[in-house]
Amino acid sequence: MAKSDFIYLASQSPRRRQLLEQLGVRHELLLPNVDGDLEEDAEGLEAVRPGEAPARYVARVTGLKLDAALARLKRRGLPSVPVLCSDTTVALGRRIYGKPDDEAHARAMLTELAGRTHRVLTAVAVQQGRRRVTALSESRVTFAPMTPAQIKAYVATGEPMGKAGAYGVQGRAAAHIAQLSGSYSGIMGLPVFETAELLRSLGWRL
Repeated sequence: MAKSDFIYLASQSPRRRQLLEQLGVRHELLLPNVDGDLEEDAEGLEAVRPGEAPARYVARVTGLKLDAALARLKRRGLPSVPVLCSDTTVALGRRIYGKPDDEAHARAMLTELAGRTHRVLTAVAVQQGRRRVTALSESRVTFAPMTPAQIKAYVATGEPMGKAGAYGVQGRAAAHIAQLSGSYSGIMGLPVFETAELLRSLGWRL
C-alpha cells in the first residue's frame, strides 16, 4: 500500500479530476498562482520546439509541468505525497494542435481536422519521492466531414476553448466523430488504464 492515502493532481482539468474519481483515487489540487505564488509561465512550458515529434513534445511538456508542480509543493511546505501531472495534444501527421487562441483559431483547427483521422497523445507522469514513472497513451479519432456552418455552431458553444485540437470528445463534438480507437479516457485527458498501472507500480491497490 502507498504511504499516503491521496495524491496531488497538478491540473485544472475537471475531466482529469472526474477520471481520478472514477479510479477511486483521493486527490487534492496543486495549482499555480495560489497563496501568493509567483506567476508560472504555462505558455512557455507548452511551446513547441522546431521539428519536435508530437510524442516527444507531450512527454517533455508533462515532465516540465511535473517539475513545476514539485517546486510548488516544496515552496509551500506541503506533505511529500505523490504528484500526478498529465498533458494532451492532438497531432495530424507531425503537426501539433494545442489549445486554440480564440474562436477564429478554433474554427481553423476544426476545418483542418474535419473529414480526417488524427492522433490524440496523452502523457502521464507521477512522482513519489525521488521515483518518477511515466506512460504515454496514443489514440486515433476520425471526424466526419463538417460544413463551415457546423464548425461555426460548435465553436459558438465555447466548448473548444481550452482544449487541445479545439474539441472535447465527451461533449458536443461527439456528434461529429465517426470513429475512434484507443483510450477514450486518454482522449478526454487522462488514460485510466495507464494511470492505474503507474499508481500500482508505486504501491497503490487499484
